[in-house]
Amino acid sequence: MKLSFLDPLYARPGPWAAVYLDTSRDTEDPEKAIELRWRHLRDALSGQGVDNATLSALHTAVGSDREVSGQHGQALFAAHGRLGLAEELPEPPATDSARFTSIPDVLPLVLQHAPDIPYVAVALSRAFAETDLEEDVVVHYQAGRWPMSRVAPEPRYNHIGAARDWPANAFAVAHELENLRRWTDAETIVLRCAAEDVWLRGVLVNHLPESTQQRVVTVPDSGRPVAGPGRALLEAELNDTLRATVNERDRTLTHRYMAQRARHPDTSEGLSAAITALQRGQAHCLLLTRPVNLPESLWAGPEPTHVTLTEPDLHTFGVHTGRQEPAGAVVVRALVGTGAELITVPREELSLEDGVGVLLRYHDPYT
Repeated sequence: MKLSFLDPLYARPGPWAAVYLDTSRDTEDPEKAIELRWRHLRDALSGQGVDNATLSALHTAVGSDREVSGQHGQALFAAHGRLGLAEELPEPPATDSARFTSIPDVLPLVLQHAPDIPYVAVALSRAFAETDLEEDVVVHYQAGRWPMSRVAPEPRYNHIGAARDWPANAFAVAHELENLRRWTDAETIVLRCAAEDVWLRGVLVNHLPESTQQRVVTVPDSGRPVAGPGRALLEAELNDTLRATVNERDRTLTHRYMAQRARHPDTSEGLSAAITALQRGQAHCLLLTRPVNLPESLWAGPEPTHVTLTEPDLHTFGVHTGRQEPAGAVVVRALVGTGAELITVPREELSLEDGVGVLLRYHDPYT
C-alpha cells in the first residue's frame, strides 16, 4: 500500500493534534452524541497544550461528515490553527482518542486504508417501467478502493433500458465498465445479479475483454437493502468478497519478501532489522502483522530516518535533542519520508518476529 495520501501532513511542521472520533449516525440523536464525545477530546487536547486556533480548526471539522449514514468515524489532523487532513473512517475507532505529538499519529488511519483494493461494483437487475408493463434492465455501477470507499464513495453511474434491447445496450454498458476499470486500475469487478438473471449477466460479461472477464466475481442478489447515503454501492457484498484479500501489488511484494527472508533472515525480520533499514533508506516495503503490536514509543529526531530504539542511538546521527514519540507515528513518517510502502497481513497468515518484516531495496552484504 502506497502512503502518498499522507503527504500533506509532512509538508508542514508540527506539533500535530490528531483526533479519532466515532461519528456514527445510527443512534437516536447522533449530533448530540458526537458533540459530547468531541467535548471530552477537546478538553484532553487543551490539557496537552493545544492552542485555541488549532482547537477551533478541529471543532469546525468534527461531525462534518453528515452526508455519511450508518456506523463510521473521523480522523482529523490539525497544526498551528489549520486543518491538515480530514478523512472518514469505515469503522468507528474502538475508543475515541486525541493526541498532541510532534509527529502526527497516523497509524490508526493507515490501518483503516488496508488492504486498499481497487474495484468496480455492478448491480444488475430487472424492473417494470413506470409507464407500462414492459420490463427494463437496470444497471448501477461504481468504482472505489476498498475499504475506504465504504464511506467515501466515488460517483455512481446508472443505465436503464428496455429488456428487449439488452443485447445491444449491453455492449455500450460493457464498454463503459471497461473504461472505468482501466481508468481506476480495478483488480476485481464484483457483479450482483439474481439467479434468474443469469442471461443478463452472460450477455454483459461476454461483451467484456477476455482478460477482464477473468476478474468478474458474481455474487447472488440476496435482497439486502441498498446502502444508505454516503455509502458504497454493494457495500455488504464487497465486504464479503474483499475483506480477506490483498491487492495484487501487495501480494507480489509479499512473495518477494518471503524469498528474501529465506536467504537473509537476519536482515528481513524483527523490529531491529526494520529500524536499521529505515535509518538507511533501504526499506522498499514494511510488513506488519495484524493486530499490530509495535512498542508504545520510539525515539525520533528531526529527519524521517532518525528513528531508534533508545536515546543514545540517536547520537550516532548527531542528534542530541531527540524525543519519544508514538512508535506507529515514527515508523510511518520514516516510510513516507523514504518512499517506502506498507503491507498489513493477518498474523495467522504470516508469522514474523515482533510482528514486523522488511523488504529491502538492496541487500548490503557488509551489514
